[in-house]
Amino acid sequence: MERRAVIVAGFGFRSGADIAALRAALACAQAGHPPVTALAAPDDKLALVGELADTMALPAIAVSADALQGQQTPTRSIASLSARATGSVAEACALAAAGPGARLLVTRHISPDRMATCAIAQGPAT
Repeated sequence: MERRAVIVAGFGFRSGADIAALRAALACAQAGHPPVTALAAPDDKLALVGELADTMALPAIAVSADALQGQQTPTRSIASLSARATGSVAEACALAAAGPGARLLVTRHISPDRMATCAIAQGPAT
């Protein structure tokens, strides 16, 4: 049986963001990296990411507030710290959803309209 690594794109975004902003942030983060196998977002914002996941035929993973706060992120955004008690929502979502032992492949990238961020993490092979 072949073991495959889980590669998760985590998202953080403003309430006015749309799928185009998420796609743009993902495209910025994805450049030159392996394809993602799942998308993740805070559980209270999963609906929009779920729509994108459906169009890409990928699972969408909800990340709880506790899981976000438990992640150490290299990026330290004042807005993220204030809103979610983590340095980067995108990075924390990617790490939490990729599972224990995950590592970031890509720190957060910001969509051109500055409405969404995306980071990519790789979990251990399963």
